[in-house]
Amino acid sequence: MSNRMVCREASHAGSWYTASGSQLNAQLEGWLSQAQPTAGPARAIIAPHAGYTYCGACAAHAYKQVDPSITRRVFILGPSHHVPLSRCALSPAEVYRTPLYDLRIDQKVYADLWKTGMFERMSLQTDEDEHSIEMHLPYTAKAMESHKDEFSIVPVLVGALSESKEQEYGKLLSKYLADPSNLFIISSDFCHWGQRFRYTYFDESQGEIYRSIEHLDKMGMGIIEQLDPISFSNYLKKYHNTICGRHPIGVLLNVSTFI
Repeated sequence: MSNRMVCREASHAGSWYTASGSQLNAQLEGWLSQAQPTAGPARAIIAPHAGYTYCGACAAHAYKQVDPSITRRVFILGPSHHVPLSRCALSPAEVYRTPLYDLRIDQKVYADLWKTGMFERMSLQTDEDEHSIEMHLPYTAKAMESHKDEFSIVPVLVGALSESKEQEYGKLLSKYLADPSNLFIISSDFCHWGQRFRYTYFDESQGEIYRSIEHLDKMGMGIIEQLDPISFSNYLKKYHNTICGRHPIGVLLNVSTFI
């Protein structure tokens, strides 16, 4: 029997972001240097998962709020883009590779989550095909580098959950968010607009299309800041905004109601 450690490779390095550790480190440092710590230390952040060319600077504003001195476990909740999933799934890996350094999955928390019977096991191929969690790994590694041997990660792939399931997972995970040594990272872009996304909502009162999109997204962000899962659900039902991380966000909002 082999005792080889199962590792998830940094499969999007070299395409969605640079595979060079030194170049990646310099990029992340540059973006973080332009961001200000305004609301830290954060207990949870929502940050995008597009290629770093598009969202690297934006994500820095979220990661600037992380305090590595108090964070010992990082939960990363990302939506499933490639496989149909009606529940949440955990990785078969023990280590996630990044061009900076390897991140260790918290096997004790994984064991506790397995015991609930609420999680599926994704294949390593599914894990490596998915970008929603991976795009947060370099930023997590960078934000936590001063304590890199003192923390672990808990990656969770979130499926197309019903409102009742978002509530169930929120209740389950609430004990972890209640612990100030745990950080929750929610992976989400916001509006995907255009024919390829089958979404062309346009509020002409806002003027240009991009202003309509900005207004719609900021409306959703305002509701998220209220930590009200019902209001967020009603917003999605009314506007059908194509927020790809709506289910991880829904789980987080439900977590907050149990604390």
